[in-house]
Amino acid sequence: MRPTVKRNLLLVLAIGITAVYLFPLYWMYITAFKSAAEMFRYPPTFWPVSPESHFVATFVDRQMANYLWNSFAIACGTTATTLVLGTGAAYALAQSKNRATGIAIFAVLVLQALPSSLMVTPLFTAFKSLGLLSSPRLAVVLAQISKTLPFFIVLCRSSFVQVPRDLRDAALVDGATPAGAFFRVVLPLAMNGILVSGILVFLQSFGEYVYARSLILSDEYQTATVGLSTFVGATNTDWIGIMTYSAIYVTPILGIFMLLQRRIVGGLTAGALK
Repeated sequence: MRPTVKRNLLLVLAIGITAVYLFPLYWMYITAFKSAAEMFRYPPTFWPVSPESHFVATFVDRQMANYLWNSFAIACGTTATTLVLGTGAAYALAQSKNRATGIAIFAVLVLQALPSSLMVTPLFTAFKSLGLLSSPRLAVVLAQISKTLPFFIVLCRSSFVQVPRDLRDAALVDGATPAGAFFRVVLPLAMNGILVSGILVFLQSFGEYVYARSLILSDEYQTATVGLSTFVGATNTDWIGIMTYSAIYVTPILGIFMLLQRRIVGGLTAGALK
C-alpha cells in the first residue's frame, strides 16, 4: 500500500472516530434548541425544524448563576491549595531517587485510585466531628484535595524531572540557597507543566459531584453538577432542561480546553522524551 493511500485511510479513520466521539456533544447542543414535541419525534431530526431558545429561562429559573459561582469558588480553592502543597511535594520526589521515593510515588498512585464514593463516608464522619460541615465549601475543598493532590503530584513530578540537575547545581555553586535555586531556576523552567496540571485540577474540581452532593446540606451552596440533578423528578424528567443546562455548563469548559489544548498536551507529555 502506498504511503499516501495509507495516510489518507488513517486520516479518514481518525475523522470517523472523532465524529463518533463528538456526536453526543452535538446532540446535546441541537436538542437544547428543540421543542419537547420535536425531541421525542421518530425518526429523530438531526437539526431543529423550529429552533427555540431555552437558555435564558433555564439560567434564570434554575438559579444557574449561584450554582456556577459555587462550583467556581470551590474549584479555585481546591486548585490554589493543590498548587501550593503539590508543587513542593512533586519537586521533592523528583530530586530524590531511591527506594523510599518509589514507595512514596506508589502510595500517591494508590490514593489517586481510590474512588470518591469510597472516601465520602469516612470524610463525612470526620468533618462532622470537626464541625467542618458548617462551612460546606471548605469541606468540599478539603475533600477534593485528597483526590487532586495525588493527581497533581504525579503530573507535576515529570516536569521537574525534565529540568537538568546541572542547572540547580550551578545555581548552588554560584551562591544561591536551595530555596533560591528552586524559585529562580527550577520553578520557571517547570512552570508550563505546573500550569497545565493546575488547569486539569481546576476542571476536575469544577465538575465534582459526589463530595458536593454528600457534604453540602444546603441548596444555597450546591454546585452546578448537583443543580443538574434537579431536572430529574419522581414522575418525570425535563430532558430539554437537562440538555440546555448541560450546554450552558459545558461551553466555558470547552472554550478553555480549546484555547489551551496545545499547552495541555505539551504539559502532559513533558518529561516523556529527553
